[in-house]
Amino acid sequence: MFKDILLPVDLNHENSWRKSLPIAIALCRMEGANLHVLSVIPQFGPSMVSQYFPENYEEEATAHMMEALHKFTGAHIPPDIKVQHIVAHGTVYDEILRACETTACDLVIIGAHRPDLKDYMIGSNASRVVRHAKCSVLVARD
Repeated sequence: MFKDILLPVDLNHENSWRKSLPIAIALCRMEGANLHVLSVIPQFGPSMVSQYFPENYEEEATAHMMEALHKFTGAHIPPDIKVQHIVAHGTVYDEILRACETTACDLVIIGAHRPDLKDYMIGSNASRVVRHAKCSVLVARD
């Protein structure tokens, strides 16, 4: 049923993957699916802010995040699961949706916190992915 599963994780917040990771592993094993683990380096705002970062900051940040993502998957994902590591740079929900397209995933498994009032006004990353993804989305509430 599922061939490619996308799992967005925030390596700085365990609640972004604590419930979704075991579900992803179980489904990958059950379906023989590939797991695409995505971590997003957020944008820092206007380009005017970027002038204060070193010239090769984005490349170094991406390399550092990729290394951290490999350590994370090595520690938390069993070796029998086929994993693709993806590091993106930008707005979290935009990059998740872009990764859905580029990986041609059948399912996104995303962790979500209980909504705050601000989430009703603005919307969380999970709710935006649910509304705009062209594939199935499973939300694992924390």
